[in-house]
Amino acid sequence: MPRTGRRPGNQDTREAILTAARTAFAERGFDGASIRQIATSAGVDPALVHHYFGPKDQLFLATMEAPMDPGQILPQVFEPGLDGVGERLVTAFLTVWDSPAGTAAAALLRSAMQHEWSARMLREFLVTQILRRATRALQLDPAEAPRRAALVASQMIGMAMMRYILKLEPLASMPPDDVVRNIAPTIQRYLADPLP
Repeated sequence: MPRTGRRPGNQDTREAILTAARTAFAERGFDGASIRQIATSAGVDPALVHHYFGPKDQLFLATMEAPMDPGQILPQVFEPGLDGVGERLVTAFLTVWDSPAGTAAAALLRSAMQHEWSARMLREFLVTQILRRATRALQLDPAEAPRRAALVASQMIGMAMMRYILKLEPLASMPPDDVVRNIAPTIQRYLADPLP
């Protein structure tokens, strides 16, 4: 009986695309890298890049080995608007980090602390996949958005470092609802209140 469905892809081709994409994203950033350039570097047709990975943001997530797709989580956080966004953001963050995806997220954060390439990739991920979405969905003032986003990122990465990497007590074992009650007001202030 003949087999049906998509043929499995060539693993070497897939890896060549990922290698070329990692280099392109690290050197030129998300905006500066193109599918065409990546395909040329990998020695494949651009259609093959789309076949394996889909659009550029999905290729980027694959190169990062991102533990989650922000496009599936962040609309629920940002689309309801500014009112309550701090609580929704911290809750979503804890949900990801307390799930099996948290192990991969911790590895990514550790790597960013040790390797410049990983740090660049994490910055690109934060800016292109999370902060831009927040700016658009929350309709933040473009002049203030980078400052607000950096303040939020500092709080969230700091929380991840203390709770999941260094495991500083009592934060490490604090129930998620208590973390949300303590951290969310600061996030809300960074996003909604006038900046000094």
